[in-house]
Amino acid sequence: MKPVFEYTKGMREMELHYCPGCTHGIAHRLIMEVLEERGDLGNCIAVSPVGCSIVAHHYLNVDMIEAAHGRAPATASGIKRVHPDSPVFTYQGDGDLASIGTAEIVHAAHRGEKFCTFFINNAIYGMTGGQMAPTTLIGQKSTTCVDGRTVAQAGMPLRMAELIATIDGAVYVERVSLSSPAEIRKAKKAIQKAFEIQEKKLGFAFVEFLSTCPTNWGLNPVDSIEWLKENMIPYYPLKQFKCPEEVK
Repeated sequence: MKPVFEYTKGMREMELHYCPGCTHGIAHRLIMEVLEERGDLGNCIAVSPVGCSIVAHHYLNVDMIEAAHGRAPATASGIKRVHPDSPVFTYQGDGDLASIGTAEIVHAAHRGEKFCTFFINNAIYGMTGGQMAPTTLIGQKSTTCVDGRTVAQAGMPLRMAELIATIDGAVYVERVSLSSPAEIRKAKKAIQKAFEIQEKKLGFAFVEFLSTCPTNWGLNPVDSIEWLKENMIPYYPLKQFKCPEEVK
């Protein structure tokens, strides 16, 4: 019989620690599928910092380095310059990338560093206790804004894809979602383009994934998907902001 499904060699066969309904596992698999299809599993180097994905090196079957909180882009910059022909990527959450590591990601993009960043936006700090993140929506409750985020207290949520897209060195910027099979297929295509841009040494590639955090949102997995669709996508529209002509 012809197999209809095969487990990607990019993922180690073990149970993930993520909460039920969390879409980190989907993002992991998509990235590893693309690397396997490209034949790059043995050549890739990834950087994961502090956050829910702090133990991603247990799951992803590529060489990985653990960076300090927010510092993955700086670490990846050094790796890519030493290994210019190896695929390099960072895998970062919103608390990490959009808060403590904002300067790191902005300046990596500004320098046009030739690696990919995969940014998981679930609108909250996941691992450290459900605190408000720079991406937490107005009115959304967290452990540090129990009545909901307000503009007066915290300003508007940061739209990182839009911010990165203003930087000349960032040549590919797209926001995708992990909220349905159709959107997941689009997310995989965005990953493929990001690695193609890196292979062609065109510049910095940034893919934002709208993701769920059922535990810290206080929702079950099914309701968290609907919450993402109804609340996150209107504020964080799914869009390709920048893409070189040669990979469109």
